Amino acid sequence: MTQNKETGWNFDNSYARLPESFFKSVEPTPVHSKELVVLNKSLATFLGLDVNELRSEDGIEVFAGNRIPEGAHPIAQAYAGHQFGHFTMLGDGRAVLLGEHITPSGERLDIQLKGSGRTPFSRGGDGRSTLGPMLREYIISEAMHGLSIPTNRSLSVVATGESVLRETKLPGAILTRVSSSHLRIGTFQYVANWGNVEELRILADYAIKRHFPEIKDNEDRYLALFQEVIKGQAALIAKWQLVGFIHGVMNTDNMTISGETIDYGPCAFMDKYDPATVFSSIDVQGRYAYQNQPAIGQWNLARFAETLLPLLHEKEDHAVELAQEAHSEFEELYHSHWLAGMRRKLGILNEEEQDKSLIEDLLQIMKKHQADFTNTFRALTLDKPEDTVMAGAREFTHWYDQWHERLARQAESKTSAYQLMKNSNPAVIPRNHRVEEALEAAVEKGDYNVMAELMDVLSNPYAYSPEQEEYTKLPEPSNLPYRTFCGT
Repeated sequence: MTQNKETGWNFDNSYARLPESFFKSVEPTPVHSKELVVLNKSLATFLGLDVNELRSEDGIEVFAGNRIPEGAHPIAQAYAGHQFGHFTMLGDGRAVLLGEHITPSGERLDIQLKGSGRTPFSRGGDGRSTLGPMLREYIISEAMHGLSIPTNRSLSVVATGESVLRETKLPGAILTRVSSSHLRIGTFQYVANWGNVEELRILADYAIKRHFPEIKDNEDRYLALFQEVIKGQAALIAKWQLVGFIHGVMNTDNMTISGETIDYGPCAFMDKYDPATVFSSIDVQGRYAYQNQPAIGQWNLARFAETLLPLLHEKEDHAVELAQEAHSEFEELYHSHWLAGMRRKLGILNEEEQDKSLIEDLLQIMKKHQADFTNTFRALTLDKPEDTVMAGAREFTHWYDQWHERLARQAESKTSAYQLMKNSNPAVIPRNHRVEEALEAAVEKGDYNVMAELMDVLSNPYAYSPEQEEYTKLPEPSNLPYRTFCGT
């Protein structure tokens, strides 16, 4: 383990010590011009890095892929995936994992450059990224962190000064991404399809050691691994649903073993409540619509189970039974997380059988009146039902009375209930129109102040501060649906 004494980089690259078939050693492609446009100072401090050194010429050279920090071992990881249901070989086509940084607290985190040039897995692509999507990932991933949703994080964005050809020429950029690992369901699919059982065992043991060390001595540790991943995904997707987050590309290569959100391509947050909401321009069938995310998560976990069968039991029939039994637990786990979260959003501190009906009735009324998801729960938190579009509607008035009767039946005070709601309902989310405003100012005008102000508001979404009021406003009505793009 080596350490860069000046900046604080402290690399120990355990994944690069796995079988060579799991990755390809590769150097980022240097850029001729570079400008550090965003640096996440709080994340840098958490990582134990010197902010001034990161802003220096040498520090920016690392973010641009022009210099490899001491102790790093750059690689592109191999993986496969079901993309919109179709299986294919993939791999890091425009990303390079510099290595694993050990924080002062001993946490092991991947440091990855996204948009740093071609790799052996680029499949004919240029390996580059454009400024808008990299800033978008920075904004959304950090907003998710503020919402206390497990996620990879963004350390920096560097403008490369190069043009990247998509439909038109666009400014290039490189994002530095930080995550607990980049192990995906698709990583296991790759090894299961193109490796052997021993390599699969090595990968599973590595995942256990890195993410679930408490099960490493279990006799049935591979079944326990599957169960732990199920738990993580059930909790994660419930958190998405509770804030109206729509991932957009829930392919198996975008679902992590660690239970972190990864790949912020065509993602967005729902405004008016509609379970069928889709934002991604390429999801023409609505496969990854808001209402489908739990079922897709369960489908992805079935694909993960298929890869583990040789490790679960030597007899395939028994292995399938074990996997099916564990897999069947997802639905109940997800629903338990979702129901508990919805109770918190409504200030309910105990359990009654009719709570589910109370919640579902509210959602149906919200759908009927096209009520904004976030602002509805914000209004209830502030006890201002008049601020919702449902105000005055007979069914909402009836529901509101039922809800207050429900709160009155619990031992805790209404003050406690409203505090619980305040801690559970964000006052602000990265509204789609606000994100677009920030991106337009940055990309078109070189003005990063709009983005900085947005990031400041999103850093503590549960603050309910006066500064956040402006960011709760809805966009102007439009006849055109909001659309997001992968940015690849």
